[in-house]
Amino acid sequence: MTSPTPDVAPHPQRSSRGRRLSLVIPMHNEEPVMDALFERLGATVGKLDVALEIVCVDDGSRDGTLELLRLRAAKDKRIRALSLSRNFGKEAALTAGLEAASGDMVIPLDADLQDPPELIAEFVALWEQGYDVVYGVRADRSSDTVLKRTTANLFYRVFNSVSDYPIPASTGDFRLMDRRVVEALKELPERNRFMKGLFAWVGFRQVGVPYVRPARLAGETAWGYRKLFRFAIDGVTAFTTLPLRIWTVVGVGAAVVAVITGLGLILRVLIVGRDVPGYASLMVVVLFGFALQMIALGVMGEYIGRMYQEVKGRPTYLIKDRIGFDA
Repeated sequence: MTSPTPDVAPHPQRSSRGRRLSLVIPMHNEEPVMDALFERLGATVGKLDVALEIVCVDDGSRDGTLELLRLRAAKDKRIRALSLSRNFGKEAALTAGLEAASGDMVIPLDADLQDPPELIAEFVALWEQGYDVVYGVRADRSSDTVLKRTTANLFYRVFNSVSDYPIPASTGDFRLMDRRVVEALKELPERNRFMKGLFAWVGFRQVGVPYVRPARLAGETAWGYRKLFRFAIDGVTAFTTLPLRIWTVVGVGAAVVAVITGLGLILRVLIVGRDVPGYASLMVVVLFGFALQMIALGVMGEYIGRMYQEVKGRPTYLIKDRIGFDA
């Protein structure tokens, strides 16, 4: 494990003794990993000198995830669960968990143990040094496919080149957040939630901790390439209007080219005489211009669609059942 690289200088220290640590774990069909997850959590986080709260969010699972959570919550009062009325997606489930968590420190992590619980003690130690956000940096992603690593790197490059609020490369949702950060996130009202971007937008004192990302413990990920592509589009459109401004530049450039070409054709007719352009070249120009118009309309449609979703004002998620929160 390499030493973390702070974004800012160290700050006055604070103590975690007597504080509450909330773990927020979105779950969707996680029955195969349930036993291993809580065993690892008990062996690592259970040793910390903090009051522990584990908030699990069942995001419309179709297997026995919810029933297993009920059984565990009945035996362990530290475990609490939210059951959403259907599958709203990880971003909504994570939002629900953050809004329900009550800890002084809050850590979202994946149920498949690709976010190693053994790193939590280091997160807490850095929080004690005064950092408000301690995020995990995936220093080694050899467990992912070459295509997934390549597309992930491309996304971070594109996003950080166009957004005013860059995301640290190779980071996910796995991080420790101070209560102030969580309260700031709860004030953000948008319904199309790209959490990585929101984590960067709120700011605060941050530091990264590199770690080796292991392979998924069991089961298959629900994040196919089509879903990841949609997720990337949501992230870019949520944090920059540059794609819209680009088409202003493209339009001006096309107009300049059209004017120059038109003047050239006029001069050619005046000097050489009447000329009949070729059909093939004409069709290429027409089809190319039509393609540009369709792309521009598509980009505008993405933004209009997000405006439509926000204006409707529907809640980000609906809770069907709350388990263990009255204890």
